[in-house]
Amino acid sequence: MIVSALIVFAAFLFLVFANAVFVAVEFSYLTVNRNDVKKAADSGSQSAYLVDRALSRTSTNLSGAQLGITVTSLVAGFLTGPSLGVLLEAAFGGTSVSPATVTAISTTGAFIIATFTQMVFGELVPKNWAIAEPIKVANLVVRPQNAFMFAFGWLVWLLNSAANWVLKRLGFSPEEEVASARTAEELRAVVTRSSDEGKINPQTAELVARSIEFGERTAADVMTPRTQIIFIEDQSVAEMLTVVADSGHARFPVVGNSVDDIRGVVHYTDLLSVPHAQRLTTSAASLAKDVLVVNDSTTLDPLMRQLREDAYQFAVVVDEYGGTDGIVTLEDLVEEIVGEIDDEQDDRSLLYSRISPNTVIVSGLMRPDELGEILNLVLPEGEESDTIGGFITERLDRMPRFGDTITVEATDHENLDEENLPTTAEVAFRVERMARHRVGRIRVQVDRAGNKVTRTDEGADQDGTSHNHVEHNSEKEG
Repeated sequence: MIVSALIVFAAFLFLVFANAVFVAVEFSYLTVNRNDVKKAADSGSQSAYLVDRALSRTSTNLSGAQLGITVTSLVAGFLTGPSLGVLLEAAFGGTSVSPATVTAISTTGAFIIATFTQMVFGELVPKNWAIAEPIKVANLVVRPQNAFMFAFGWLVWLLNSAANWVLKRLGFSPEEEVASARTAEELRAVVTRSSDEGKINPQTAELVARSIEFGERTAADVMTPRTQIIFIEDQSVAEMLTVVADSGHARFPVVGNSVDDIRGVVHYTDLLSVPHAQRLTTSAASLAKDVLVVNDSTTLDPLMRQLREDAYQFAVVVDEYGGTDGIVTLEDLVEEIVGEIDDEQDDRSLLYSRISPNTVIVSGLMRPDELGEILNLVLPEGEESDTIGGFITERLDRMPRFGDTITVEATDHENLDEENLPTTAEVAFRVERMARHRVGRIRVQVDRAGNKVTRTDEGADQDGTSHNHVEHNSEKEG
């Protein structure tokens, strides 16, 4: 009896080992990086090659692993009680303990030992190992898994087909491979977490985050609006060179009958190439080169690809009616990824100047996200506007005037709370200068310490959710 019980217990231990293999298959196949597997397979690893093939049928292999786990667990449970009970009863043999008590102790002890052994060695150890070293574990278990699938693949197929039939009846579409793609938000979260944990440096994290956001932006988000464009009509080269010196721009669209009739683009170097003696008599428009025209809803990925493939440095952005909305350059697109790039025509002082760590003077044409990068804040954006000046106009619900002030809340990534989460900062925008019918210059003051930015009126809404207010100032614009 004892010998038989020992044999059965040995069978139980084998089933626990088999269960561990199936658990390792399940978790290693789910967590392994497919690119790492392909790289190892390309370098000549036969095991990695087998794993790569198995991952092309992940759903079927997981079904096989689950079948193995179910069968081994059921059989192990069936065998454990009697065999361990006999061994424990034998251990109590010859004692003064009553047979009923021996049976109760043996049954309870058998249950505890079997559960502990099955959970620790058959479930948790292989699971934790597979999560820690998925590619190593997958290489170890792929051959036994393939052998099991060769023997019982027909049964797995039958069970899988039944499950898929039920799913289809419920309106779901079964997939053979587990999705490994991640959304932009998920990738951004991974990059942020990796940076916070020190696994990648902040500069790399910012570059990756910018690259992710790049694909979500459109030409309308990064273009220079038409109101800020200098167009070439019938000016001479000499006249346009004067404009170049005054404007700081490098490229100028050439128009025909109106600004909605773009004929080409002229670069300032083309103007300089004209001999001095001919500059007064040569039309700047005659130097025009072909220009790319794109819709304002074009996303930046295909736009950059088209600019590079067709060797364009410049594109005209049009709206749905074909009217000129603005222009975008290849430099604008590159700056969306790597940050601002100063070239020979740039004057960064025109965009912003820092007065103190928490106070800057900015152009009304700056975008909220650009100001946010300067201040390390996430600022609210306008519903219909793309610039800070437009944002202020939206909040005021009228044409801004010199001295007008609004206050908004922003997410502060510089000061974190006790849980290492961003806090809230208060940002005040004051109109310092108007440029005809738009906001020219703005003073931006940030309060990161929790002290409210000084207000001069009672402009907050009753519910306290709006921080817009208007400060009317009788000072003359300076």
